[in-house]
Amino acid sequence: MIKLLTGKKRFSLVAMEACGGSHYWARLAKRNGHEVKIIQPRAVKGLQLKQKTDKNDAYAVGVAALLPHIFSCNLMSEDEQGLQCLDRARALQLAQRTALSNQMRGFLNEYGIVLPKGIAPLVKRIPEILEDAENGLPDSLRQVLASQADILAMQTDQIEYYDCLITEHIKQNKICQKLSKLEGVGPIIALGLMIRLGDGKEFTHSRDASACIGLTPKQHSTGGKERIGHISKSCADKRLRSLLYQGAMSIVYKVTLRAPTTEKERWLKSIVERRGKKIAAIAMANKTVRTAVALIKSDSDYQPLPIQA
Repeated sequence: MIKLLTGKKRFSLVAMEACGGSHYWARLAKRNGHEVKIIQPRAVKGLQLKQKTDKNDAYAVGVAALLPHIFSCNLMSEDEQGLQCLDRARALQLAQRTALSNQMRGFLNEYGIVLPKGIAPLVKRIPEILEDAENGLPDSLRQVLASQADILAMQTDQIEYYDCLITEHIKQNKICQKLSKLEGVGPIIALGLMIRLGDGKEFTHSRDASACIGLTPKQHSTGGKERIGHISKSCADKRLRSLLYQGAMSIVYKVTLRAPTTEKERWLKSIVERRGKKIAAIAMANKTVRTAVALIKSDSDYQPLPIQA
C-alpha cells in the first residue's frame, strides 16, 4: 500500500472508509499529492446492495466518493489526532473513576451506609468508615475498600494531570483560545470543537456543523408535509454534544437568576420563558457550534453584542 501511494506519478482520488488508521493513510496519500476522501461507514453501508465482501465494500466506497451529496470526514493532522487521544484518555479515566465509585457505594449500601452523590463525599467518608470498628463491615470488605480508595486517588491525580496538559495545549492553540471566549465553552469543549470542526471548510454552512454534532431536529417529511421532531440520537460525537449541552445549561441557569446583559442572553431568556430550560440549552448549544464555525472560517475573535439602551 505504501509503494502504491508513494510510487504513482499520476495523482488520483484516494477514498477510504473511516476506521482505525484511516487518518494515517489519508495523510500519507495527501502528502504524495493525491486527493483524499474519508467516507463515513454509515454512508458506505447504505450503498451496499449485495452481501458484504471486500469487493462490494470497495465498490461502495468508490461510489460514495463520487456522489456529490456525501461529504468526507475532516482529515486530522498528527497534532490534532494527538490532542484527540489526550481527550479520549481523560474521558476513559473519568468513566473508570465513576464506575469504581459506584461500585464502592454499592458495597457500602449493602451494609446500610449511604453516601451523598459525588466523588468528594466518598473520598472524605471512606477513611472514617474504615476506622469505625462498629459499623459491621467485615475485614475482607475493608481491605477491598482501602485498595479501591487508593485506586480512586490515583485516577483523580491522573485526571488532574490530563487537565493540566489540555490547558497547556490550549494556551498554545489560537483556535482554542478563540473558542474559549464563547459562552459555556471551557477547555475541554474548546478542544473538542477544534478537533471536530477542523478548519471549517468541511461545512458549507454553519448549520451543517450543528447537524453533524446532533443539535438539530430530526426531520421525517413526505408528500409535501414537513415533520420536525426531536434531536437525533445518532450523531458524530455524542460526548461533545453532551458537553455542549452541559455548558449551555450553565448559561441558562445564570440567565434565569439575573437580568441579561447581551443580546444573546436576552434571546436565550426568551426561549427559556417560552419553551423551557432544556430546549433553551439545546438552542444555545446549536448557536455555539454555528458561531464557532464562523469564527474559525473568518479567523476573527468573538465579540458579544451588548444590549442597546
